[in-house]
Amino acid sequence: MNADDLAVFRGARLLLLLSVAYEVAAEETPDGLDAERLGIYDFLAAHPLLLAREPDDPDRLTLRLAGFDDRALAYGSAGQRLATGLTRLNRDLALLIKEGLVEMRADGRIRYRLTLQGHTAVERLNAGYAEAYRLAARFVIRRLRRLSGRRLRESLHQWTRDLP
Repeated sequence: MNADDLAVFRGARLLLLLSVAYEVAAEETPDGLDAERLGIYDFLAAHPLLLAREPDDPDRLTLRLAGFDDRALAYGSAGQRLATGLTRLNRDLALLIKEGLVEMRADGRIRYRLTLQGHTAVERLNAGYAEAYRLAARFVIRRLRRLSGRRLRESLHQWTRDLP
């Protein structure tokens, strides 16, 4: 079994991601992130070397030192992992909403953000993987937050298609 098969693990990752999004881009996304962007950010934060693949990328070494490895078997099936993750996303968000950790806001587009209880839960996530994931999420959001939805989708297609 893979950790990604566990709803609790995926939910904790989404909480971390929403927390980092609030920290990094609150002024740009005060109402949270839509499901598409949330799913893409989560996938790339779990696989940040898809973005920092060039040897001279200034963030590559930091991500490698945090434990991310582009030689891992998971990178060989990035497209499949993305598709699987996106199909689970709605269920994972529904569970987080049910538990009172995330709220859904509709303002022409449905967005998700942490509740006060969600912020409190995130403070307790301090495992080594949680710290590495936070680092990767900051990297991903800083690089991609200004891309339009269309440009983000096009870029994601390129990153998952052109694997070494």
